[in-house]
Amino acid sequence: MGVSDRLGVLDAQPVVAPTRIRVAGRDYRWWVVVLGVFVASRVVTTTLMLTLYVAATAGGWHFASSRMDPTFFTFSGSWDASYYRQISEHGYPSSIPTNAAGDVQQNAWAFLPLFPSIVRGVTFATGLGFYPAGVIVATLFGAAATLMPYRLVAARVGATSGLWAAVLFCFGPLSFVLQIAYAESLFFFLMFAALSAMIVRRYWWTIPFGVAAAFTKPGELALPLALAVVLVVRLVQHRRGTASLSLREGTAITVAGAVTAVAGVAWPLIASAVTGFPDAYLKTELSWWTGFVGHVSFVPLTPWFIFTWTYAGVFGTLLVIAVLAGFVWLLTKPSVRALGVEIIAFSASYVLYLFAVFLPQQSLFRLLMPLAPLGGAAGLAHNRRARVITLLAGIALQPVALLLLWYLGYP
Repeated sequence: MGVSDRLGVLDAQPVVAPTRIRVAGRDYRWWVVVLGVFVASRVVTTTLMLTLYVAATAGGWHFASSRMDPTFFTFSGSWDASYYRQISEHGYPSSIPTNAAGDVQQNAWAFLPLFPSIVRGVTFATGLGFYPAGVIVATLFGAAATLMPYRLVAARVGATSGLWAAVLFCFGPLSFVLQIAYAESLFFFLMFAALSAMIVRRYWWTIPFGVAAAFTKPGELALPLALAVVLVVRLVQHRRGTASLSLREGTAITVAGAVTAVAGVAWPLIASAVTGFPDAYLKTELSWWTGFVGHVSFVPLTPWFIFTWTYAGVFGTLLVIAVLAGFVWLLTKPSVRALGVEIIAFSASYVLYLFAVFLPQQSLFRLLMPLAPLGGAAGLAHNRRARVITLLAGIALQPVALLLLWYLGYP
């Protein structure tokens, strides 16, 4: 069996998600059902967050990040949201801050401009402050992002799987990021939209979504790598006569991959050009590592090993190998392969990106949320016990995550 066969057979024609979902014996438009799920999830998450905020305020609990002018909106914009506020209101610094030893300090260049730019537009149009506007923008894109797992999964394996992919996405333990003043929900939507364009073979549309994602959060480089995988698979299948690939399609995939790749590496170049500081972006990102592993040099494919070796030695290294092997095994399962080559290629590319460049501290869990389409695999979505346990576990872990991340650490 060849590589393209193991990844899953591509249909001769692009596929489209079912437009209606059957619930309680009645058919509804798909987006009505999925948005209903999102609203229900926000009721649950907002209730948990509000309860925690009221209790903490009344009890004078110490928050993980400082609170000036404490409101529920600033509570929903803790931690690094202050950098988005700085960018939205004042732009980026013209120089990179360093300490007496010459080490780069944490600064706004680690955060990309699209989300704070959109928030700035909302604050200008409405007169709202950054935090209320940031929560509104994040929640709206959270709703849009929740629509996408359904479209991605249902296009391949049906409405039931698509719906459960959306349910598990917006009820997960870290789903509060869909409504806080962070760029996550915008990034999820853009990446999922680009992936959706790949699935329906409108490759030119991956360019605007991919370029926008490249200026929202790190991780967009998974898209050009996924496009490269799709192109290779399509070429192999074309030569075998099991699928067609026209020159026009091949050109579109190649150009989309090249443009999104350039966009994915543009921000570090911009940061250095504006500040006049070599490796401004990379050194800024590394400043967040020092609290975990001290001052280290960046070498691709080593951060996970550096982190786990620091805290667990040889056992940590073996753990990393086991996790990566387990993920590869997951992608080979028939129910996952049925999701299609695009979702598998994207999932593998995104995890490879995280493994190559990201230090796996507590932020890793929210950074894994773009893997939500894998939740639509039949082994989970069509197993009543498994999906109910997963759903209840996600809801039960939300208050745990909120307590840990609001009062002990950072998300």
